[in-house]
Amino acid sequence: MRSRTIVWLAALAAAATTAVAVPALALGGARAASTHSVTLRNFAFHPATLNINHGESVKWVWRDEAEHNVSFHSFHSRTQLKGSYTVRFLHRGTFKYRCTIHPEMRGKVVVH
Repeated sequence: MRSRTIVWLAALAAAATTAVAVPALALGGARAASTHSVTLRNFAFHPATLNINHGESVKWVWRDEAEHNVSFHSFHSRTQLKGSYTVRFLHRGTFKYRCTIHPEMRGKVVVH
């Protein structure tokens, strides 16, 4: 009877190990998508150019005394004084943006 219990426990442990290992192998060692930050400060985007991988996100964080927005060709944030705005980039390319209130505020996200 005791040997059956040991065999059963060993089988259970092996099944649990396999259940954890299979999803990790199926994903091919995929890593979680990262979020990068750009700060709006002193009437500028910091950093002005950001290099990321496709599938990653960029979070713009307001840290200035004036209202700003983040405006791309086909999408944009609301104009705000505080808060943040996050975009996940699913396509490769160079995405230029600006603040429509302060045209000298320009930046770009390069997605690899």
